[in-house]
Amino acid sequence: MKKNLETLCIHGGYKAKKGEPQQLPIIQSTTFRYETSDQMARLFDLKDEGYFYTRLANPTNDAVAKKICALEGGVGAMLTSSGQAANFYAVFNICQAGDHFITSNNIYGGTYNLFGVTMKKLGIECTFIDTEWDDEKIEACFKPNTKCFFGETISNPGGSVFDIERFAKMAHKHGVPLIVDNTFATPINCRPFEWGCDIVTHSTTKYMDGHATQVGGCIVDSGNFDWKTCTHQPGSDFDTTAVAPLTSHLSPLTSPKFPGLTTPDESYHGLTYVDAFGKMGYTTKLVAQLMRDLGSIPAPQNSFLLNLGLETLALRMKQHCSNAQKVAEWLEKCPKVAWVNYCGLPSNKYHALAQKYMPNGSCGVIAFGLKGTREDAIKFMDQLDFISIVTHVADVRTCVLHPASHTHRQLSEEQLREAGIAPDLVRLSVGIENADDIIADLQQAMDKM
Repeated sequence: MKKNLETLCIHGGYKAKKGEPQQLPIIQSTTFRYETSDQMARLFDLKDEGYFYTRLANPTNDAVAKKICALEGGVGAMLTSSGQAANFYAVFNICQAGDHFITSNNIYGGTYNLFGVTMKKLGIECTFIDTEWDDEKIEACFKPNTKCFFGETISNPGGSVFDIERFAKMAHKHGVPLIVDNTFATPINCRPFEWGCDIVTHSTTKYMDGHATQVGGCIVDSGNFDWKTCTHQPGSDFDTTAVAPLTSHLSPLTSPKFPGLTTPDESYHGLTYVDAFGKMGYTTKLVAQLMRDLGSIPAPQNSFLLNLGLETLALRMKQHCSNAQKVAEWLEKCPKVAWVNYCGLPSNKYHALAQKYMPNGSCGVIAFGLKGTREDAIKFMDQLDFISIVTHVADVRTCVLHPASHTHRQLSEEQLREAGIAPDLVRLSVGIENADDIIADLQQAMDKM
């Protein structure tokens, strides 16, 4: 029976059988017992499904991963210990030393540093592009060793909307997958796979959890990218006619574009992931190779807490978006506000894209600037009552942050400009309190400036 998103939020991933707990149980165990040595051996050879060590698989973690996978419409998913780990794993699963990938330049500051600094130390080069460049300028950034294109559905903290279909077609034209961080929109408001995206990542710490109780991440594979022929193949849903002529030379018999997936893995008895697991090849490699070696797993307790948040995700997103729309409209009219960036506003330059990809609402995060100096923005935040100054975002509680002074302070002035972070930018994450109370708190703080 096909279920709607609201139902999947509650029932996806786990179904209690006779005498079993109605709520997903916490399997707080590192190991799992078997009766014979052969049973264990078959698990290590990936010939049987089952659990033997929580670093690789755990029933609580897997149930939550399956729920998120169902919400996104993918074929496989893996939870990680943080959203940062999810973005790293998603790219590193198909990149190695000497490879290159492309990303939009307005992504979250931590991810910007991960891609531009840390992964560079691993020998993986990243090119940051401005999504407002024309196609010709962006396509000139693709190289023979380019392995993927990365972007955020709604950028953090700037609030830009990523044109998923445009960049999916561009990535596929060059024989690489599109990876989209869908944290802010969530699958309730946007399902990137329906627009040609191949892999989705999440910081489940944000809206999916919604209560600031756990740190986590998730990677979901659409199963639509053919790693051997390097084409996106979801059937008749997406046009790939322009791709084949450009990627026909990338057969596994010549020089494979993604050898980690299409050639034998000597660390796993010479197993070739896409041959052995088909559409689950990418996800299986994530677990069997990367999680085995790097081990960024979530604790089952954290997954249990995440699942509680997921149960009310659809309800909360409606309230977040409704409140944010009211607050953004108020900010737009406020004489002390210099500018507002929220794609729900008809005046916003991303409004048309938002209506295309997120017609039922985007998220609760608003970027705006106050008239005055950086010090004025800081003074404003210090005068707030129940609105909290925290590093977190996408919580049931309304919170605020000054990225140039906080989350993005590691970036230079030039990098801030490239990432679209203005010195006066204030990131307001609108919660699910009464909208009138949120506006009243903003008003009283501005009155004291």
